[in-house]
Amino acid sequence: MKIDFSGKTVVVTGAGHGFGRAISLAFAERGAHVWACDLNARGLSETKSLCKGACETRTLDIADRAAVGDLIAEAAKGRAVDILVNNAGGVRGQVGRPLEEISESDWHSIFDANVTGAFYCIQAVAPGMKQARFGRIINISSRAGLEISLTGIQAYASAKAAQIGLTRQLAHELGPWGITVNNVAPGFVRSNPTTEKQWQSYGEEGQRRLVESIALKRLGAPDDIAHAVMFFASDFAGWITGQVLSVDGGK
Repeated sequence: MKIDFSGKTVVVTGAGHGFGRAISLAFAERGAHVWACDLNARGLSETKSLCKGACETRTLDIADRAAVGDLIAEAAKGRAVDILVNNAGGVRGQVGRPLEEISESDWHSIFDANVTGAFYCIQAVAPGMKQARFGRIINISSRAGLEISLTGIQAYASAKAAQIGLTRQLAHELGPWGITVNNVAPGFVRSNPTTEKQWQSYGEEGQRRLVESIALKRLGAPDDIAHAVMFFASDFAGWITGQVLSVDGGK
């Protein structure tokens, strides 16, 4: 299966490390013009270097609707963004705590990062995609949106479930214009400082139990997630929309 994105404009959020960086590099290697966005300016600089001139980078807070609109307009340059990958999200530095201890700002900050920001990005690319009668939108959720979160963070599990619901709803709304909307739900991957800290917190026995719970008996890598995104973004997935693909080694 040869997948090529020559001539395509791709926007990837949360591209400063981990999944977002792997996704950006995978698109760049396949000929796309990538716009890699993140709040992490240092990480973006590393991503840009690894892309070897095939990507633009911009610092972006996806919870800022106006800033999102400006970025999409810049990337589109009078035409449409062909592919959007909503990868930004995460737990915003939070850890699992009893629900009575969760503040309003704690709750909303995770929803802003994982749901509201994705909605703003889709809202911004939709007019151009409709005009072009083509688009690929891929949201990155988590197994936490399908069952429970290993982090124990209530807002994270809820936000990822909401993002999956948004995926399914928008697949039906945007389908008449040839726009597909799909979702990749990664299992646990040591992909960034937050997941590395989580992994270390399990200790040797907890790590062993986690790996043993996976059918393939090993952890995945960021490239495994990127490869799923490549499929959804490609012509091979032209009649697939509203779907959630678990990339987790088997449960």
